[in-house]
Amino acid sequence: MTASNRTDGSGPEAEATRRARVPRASRPRYGPGQGPAALVDGPGRATPVAERTIRCRDLVRIYAADGIEVQALQGLNLDIAGGELVALVGASGSGKSTLLGILSGHDRPTAGTVAVAGLDLTRMRASDHLHYRRSVVGFVWQQTEKNLVPYLSIRENVFLAMRLGRSDDQSRRAGELVELLGLGDLTERLPAEVSGGQRQRAAIAVGLANAPSVLLADEPTGELDEATSAEVLEMMRTVNRELGTTTLIVTHDAAVSEHVGRTVRIRDGRTSTEVLRGDRAIGSDGLSAEEYTVVDDAGRMQLPQEYLDTLGIRERVRLTLRDDHVGVYPSGHTGAGSQDLPADDVPATNRTDPEERLDA
Repeated sequence: MTASNRTDGSGPEAEATRRARVPRASRPRYGPGQGPAALVDGPGRATPVAERTIRCRDLVRIYAADGIEVQALQGLNLDIAGGELVALVGASGSGKSTLLGILSGHDRPTAGTVAVAGLDLTRMRASDHLHYRRSVVGFVWQQTEKNLVPYLSIRENVFLAMRLGRSDDQSRRAGELVELLGLGDLTERLPAEVSGGQRQRAAIAVGLANAPSVLLADEPTGELDEATSAEVLEMMRTVNRELGTTTLIVTHDAAVSEHVGRTVRIRDGRTSTEVLRGDRAIGSDGLSAEEYTVVDDAGRMQLPQEYLDTLGIRERVRLTLRDDHVGVYPSGHTGAGSQDLPADDVPATNRTDPEERLDA
């Protein structure tokens, strides 16, 4: 912004501030599960926010350019409960940025449904999107300059976000946020006068300024060194614990998963695996982790790529059903009971006489 814009009250920033001062009564306010785009599971029954703050079903997003179609999302399903801290991890081109654009209200799916904080984004009117982005979801960008106005102090940046969202009790909430994020002594400094990690913490404060139901973070540690990244992620973990804000961190950095309770890996436009973390036994440090493969509503799952490469699995596999697990074998295994198939993985249906199975 030019100097004239700062002194004569013109320019996009000033215009945004003037629009933010419209009387509260003129702006529709919707609580969770209310409003014209409320998600309804049945007649008159709105989805409880605490159960599923984010809910995606069979999301498809197709981009077309120069006659070529690219399917960025291919029937993605995802549920995130209220208060969860989740990392969405995937390589470039996996579809994670597309999903983030849809959840933030900047894009729409080609097919499928998506609801955030009880609002069905596929049915949301254009006039509701501004309120949604200002008050229902908060956003933290990789580039802090997208969250912070460079010529405003950290305190002024937080208050500007609050004016745009018309938050209640602004002074009290601003004070709580800067203290929680360790910015108490830095509030009068400009973004350029603090470190990269401190700028990112200020960006988180701006994202949380209007007490959103969901905080979306796009590669929040992408421009930070390893030590500073760990510091920022632990700060986000603290915010999630203290404020209970549902938080989704989208990243390509697998190290982020060490700081969250649940990691969802996305591959080829679908969720493929999940890692759940919890406290280890008393007397040990850190978090224990257990990995799961996601099975969608159609019974499909993605096997980890390293498993496919190690076993040389291509196109087809053999499945065997036992009482407590399913065996998956390369198509070269010729049959239950052959030398290639372990005896204890012979399907339960193959361990009885054929006539007995028929009678059963």
